[in-house]
Amino acid sequence: MHEIVNPVTEEVIATVPASTPQDVDAAVTRARTAQRTWAALAPGDRARQLRRFADAVDTHLEELAQLEVREAGHPVGNARWEVGNARDVLEYAAGGIERLTGAQIPVAGGINVTFHEPLGVVAVIAPWNFPLPIASWGLAPALAAGNAVLLKPAETTPLTALRLAALALEAGLPEGLFQVLPGDGPVVGGALVEHPGVAKVVFTGSTGVGKQIMARCAAGVKRVTLELGGKSPNIVFADADIEQAAAAAPGSFLDNTGQDCCARSRILVQRTVYDRFMELLEPAVKSFTAGDPTDPATRMGPLISAAQRERVRAYVPESAPAAIRGEVPAGKGFWYPATVLEGTPKDRVAVEEIFGPVAVVIPFEDEADAVRLANATDYGLSGSLWTRDVGRALRVSRAVEAGNLSVNSHSSVRYWTPFGGFKQSGIGRELGPDALSAFTETKNVFIATEESK
Repeated sequence: MHEIVNPVTEEVIATVPASTPQDVDAAVTRARTAQRTWAALAPGDRARQLRRFADAVDTHLEELAQLEVREAGHPVGNARWEVGNARDVLEYAAGGIERLTGAQIPVAGGINVTFHEPLGVVAVIAPWNFPLPIASWGLAPALAAGNAVLLKPAETTPLTALRLAALALEAGLPEGLFQVLPGDGPVVGGALVEHPGVAKVVFTGSTGVGKQIMARCAAGVKRVTLELGGKSPNIVFADADIEQAAAAAPGSFLDNTGQDCCARSRILVQRTVYDRFMELLEPAVKSFTAGDPTDPATRMGPLISAAQRERVRAYVPESAPAAIRGEVPAGKGFWYPATVLEGTPKDRVAVEEIFGPVAVVIPFEDEADAVRLANATDYGLSGSLWTRDVGRALRVSRAVEAGNLSVNSHSSVRYWTPFGGFKQSGIGRELGPDALSAFTETKNVFIATEESK
């Protein structure tokens, strides 16, 4: 059994059975049976069932959001957005089912057509930082493309996933088509990755674990999508609206208490406006209220666990000088204050993913220097740049090695556009118009039309 702890109160709020490899094997058997029935449905029927699933999520939005608040400590406003995102992803995927079409390719001697065939059973291994939306990013397009899904939630945040599976059944999805297998990552995740009945693995988590999953999938030539770590830059040029850039910066690394692979935790500021930016940044950071997640005014909750808090502390000892440090509630809860450091590109906090409410500010000289610093990392997931120069925005966007960039904004995720990273931030893309095709194999069929002689 796993105890689920509320990160605000440090109290156990639920216990959840831990699945075994035998449970995984039985789930795969059920999923394969359900998948054949599901894939045989007419596309319009599958679309209608997924829309009913989305409607069920919408009907229970507040219930799911409150679960997310309790198990993950997310501010309630954030939690409502997360549930809404899961609903929207299901609706968007449902809309793609009848548009998942093949092609007719001109050839000599006959007709050539292509088909998108479902893979079969897909394993989705979801993280604890955004449990519900990220699970839906794999779940929705996989189901829409005609597959069955086995979801392995993080040990600390399984409650919303279990409720989601119950809502799928209530919405009329076939039994066995979508199953949740909570438990230990190495045990349950390992069994899913190595099971011969699983055709693809979708994993979101650390780069280290992602490398292990990729290596184990290689043994069976298993399809894989990986969304891994990040150390994203926030580049502020001297010609930008400095007031706007400074006001927006805290949200880019404090949202979800910094537990976000897209967090812009490296703030690169052109030297000529560095001092002014720091003056403006301090009140913006300190206004990012940390407190009770059930209060709609709260913008930052606690970290997910005591272990995560200790990990962040190891990067930034409380005795270390900080340019800016916010405040958090006293007493119980896995709190860590918003922290801004001034540093150099070689500092550990500027190189490694901390996954906490910590950013480092580094000056740069010119455009070439900004690009060099932005790319001086093994990661390439996301990033922002602030400038009024459209030409510069395009040049720098093309030069920065990252999969998702925003100009004069910190937005990384839109369910109708592709999401994924360069370098060690992952492989493959989620979301967007091509999401369904990532859960299919392309079959080519040639039909001879010439008369026999």
